[in-house]
Amino acid sequence: MSRVLIIESSARQQDSVSRQLTQTFISQWKAAHPADQITVRDLATTPVPHLDINLLGGWMKPAEQRNEIEQASLERSNLLTDELLAADVLVMAAPMYNFAIPSTLKAWLDHVLRAGVTFKYTETGPQGLLSGKRAYVLTARGGIYAGSTADHQEPYLRQVMGFIGIHDVTFIHAEGMNLGGDFQEKGLNQANAKLSLVA
Repeated sequence: MSRVLIIESSARQQDSVSRQLTQTFISQWKAAHPADQITVRDLATTPVPHLDINLLGGWMKPAEQRNEIEQASLERSNLLTDELLAADVLVMAAPMYNFAIPSTLKAWLDHVLRAGVTFKYTETGPQGLLSGKRAYVLTARGGIYAGSTADHQEPYLRQVMGFIGIHDVTFIHAEGMNLGGDFQEKGLNQANAKLSLVA
């Protein structure tokens, strides 16, 4: 049995293309792997606070020196990190907002990219500690950006995943969602075709 962690980040609940892709992924994965455990964390309905002095204090200070807010911040980070550590497969669903990922997804990443937990510093540089995991990134984009200099999603997330040791990363882009007509249909068809090969 594998554990699948799905991170939703679309601000929309209705008419969200990235959420639509997630539901397709879940249906296909369950059909192919009925015994697997799937956990969904929705960063829109339950936002993660942005990195702040309280979280830094929770990470850096000895237990006896932390105040209640710092301790609570640390416990929240521990919960999110434990979910990631337990997962065999990570799925991040991300619409493109202003050429990048939603700030809610960035906040989640800031909670789980932790020295000594998901990566470590060595004499030869940082080393990821999450090797052996797979990741899928499901994106929805208003325009067509794959392979262009305006795509700040895929390069960033590839770097972040590699930094923590996840190198098996598959991107599935639904592009042209705001271009209407044939562009939107083609973008969805291409994304669904790639999704059909996942499970």
